[in-house]
Amino acid sequence: MTRVRRPRRRTCPRALILSAAAATVLAAGCAAPQPLTPIASGDYSEQPLTNGLQIHPPTGDVPAEPPAPDSCGALASLRPVTAPDVRAPGSALAEITARGRLVVGIDQNTNLFSFRDPTTGMLMGFDVDVAGEMARDLFGDPGRVEFRLLTSGDRFDALEKKAVDLVVKSTTITCERSERVAFSTVYFQAYQRLLVPKVSGISGPEDLAGKRVCTVADTTSLDTVRRVQPEATIVTVPDWDDCLVTLQQRRADAASTDDSILAGLAEQDPNLEIVGPPLQSEPYGIGVNKGNEDLVRFVNGTLDRMRADGTWMRLYDSWLTVLGPVTGPPTATYRD
Repeated sequence: MTRVRRPRRRTCPRALILSAAAATVLAAGCAAPQPLTPIASGDYSEQPLTNGLQIHPPTGDVPAEPPAPDSCGALASLRPVTAPDVRAPGSALAEITARGRLVVGIDQNTNLFSFRDPTTGMLMGFDVDVAGEMARDLFGDPGRVEFRLLTSGDRFDALEKKAVDLVVKSTTITCERSERVAFSTVYFQAYQRLLVPKVSGISGPEDLAGKRVCTVADTTSLDTVRRVQPEATIVTVPDWDDCLVTLQQRRADAASTDDSILAGLAEQDPNLEIVGPPLQSEPYGIGVNKGNEDLVRFVNGTLDRMRADGTWMRLYDSWLTVLGPVTGPPTATYRD
């Protein structure tokens, strides 16, 4: 069981949080950061490839634009019930209640959303706290959550095999994904953009031709990059902090994914900045096994409560103010 603690107030810039594969990169201190040197096209670090890093040259194939999730009804979820029966025989809620804890798939490499405090080793972030609110409503205790670490490629298999009850992992709702798993209502709205060194001269996708762009395998971000700039070389890595290290080691010119994730990377390195227009809408949903309708309704009930009682805004103000002001959480849409 993992309990969440708040981070201590820092008196110097946030230290770099690096993956194990990049343990040779030193953490940033309180000294003024040194600017990154622009990469000339084709002039990249010749260090051995990080474990899991793959380079994909342009193929000339441009992926088709995926259908918008509202066009297939993927953004409309199941309406919560007023008093869910947590002991109904054979239900997901009954199984979770008998177990005494909620099992949630998450990662530990997405700063601001789900990451380990470097001092305590505790998982923390917006997604961690959202999962805790589910446990609060089910058990009266936000600490009754067992977190299981998943990669982006593992999360849907884990739901289908019922290895986890929920996936709370900055997961974009798409039509294709909604055929495999059920989703809650949208609990966060992100947009895909670019993260680049401040001295790069890159201001949008038109500048990525002949350049390397880092993204994580098995995410929607990969095809979006291929679609907006077919002449870019794609560098795929296992986790988002690996993209941070890839930029710092001069193995890529840019990284591209949701602005919410990029903001967490930029917080760790003041030499980086988010640029360019939104490339794709990224509505986040909590993933649930498709057969567990009672659990979907329960999750949506908690999200409704968080919208109404100010919990969602409190969590946003605690973790995500770097993204700028918002008027409130995304509005829930139901199909029943």
